[in-house]
Amino acid sequence: MSQAAERVDINEIKLPMVEIFETVEGEGSRAGFPTVFIRLFGCNLRCTWCDTKYSYPPAEAEFVMTIGDIVAEASRYSSKHVCLTGGEPLLYGDRSTALIEALAATGRYTDLHIETNGAIDLTPYLERIKSPIVRYIMDYKLPDSGEEDKMITANLSKLRPQDELKFVIGSDRDFLAAKTVLETFPTAALPLFSPVWETMPPDKLVRLMLEHGLSQVKLNMQMHKIIWDPAMRGV
Repeated sequence: MSQAAERVDINEIKLPMVEIFETVEGEGSRAGFPTVFIRLFGCNLRCTWCDTKYSYPPAEAEFVMTIGDIVAEASRYSSKHVCLTGGEPLLYGDRSTALIEALAATGRYTDLHIETNGAIDLTPYLERIKSPIVRYIMDYKLPDSGEEDKMITANLSKLRPQDELKFVIGSDRDFLAAKTVLETFPTAALPLFSPVWETMPPDKLVRLMLEHGLSQVKLNMQMHKIIWDPAMRGV
């Protein structure tokens, strides 16, 4: 663990929570794998198309848990993959770091991925967290989100081959903006293009990807929204 985490008993560090549950990973390169989801409360952005508005104010945290209790609850499930999500799970600085390190230290997991929104500087996490199972899925916000100006472009060059860079595409404008970002800020991460179902039909997004020769980009369909009602929680 980092020095900051070593100085504090993880049973004394508390975080606001939304839910912990087990299902299959719905998107990204590990889609389909059984995964434990740990959803923290709170977000520093307000994207127009957000599908988890219950994870930030004016909604309230469902409950508060210590890191020790979070780790214990997650360990009740058999999955070897764990996803830390939100809201924005890196909103809590040293507390977020301590949770990631505590989960990695259990030795239970082969993959621990953190879904982060692009408005959090990843530098301290990349420098302090050394576990090889930890990956970052960074969701770069495009014009239709209303939060493009909050993006920290310096993160892109710091992402590694095991990380992923997600773009939620809601329109032609978003598509062209995502293409420009990839051309302007080279990254080692796997780029993912995810369609906003209501405004960007998946077949149109595929056509745009092929027309623009984006052979390095992976189409990112949200599997859980195909299996279950898109509004359903805990899946």
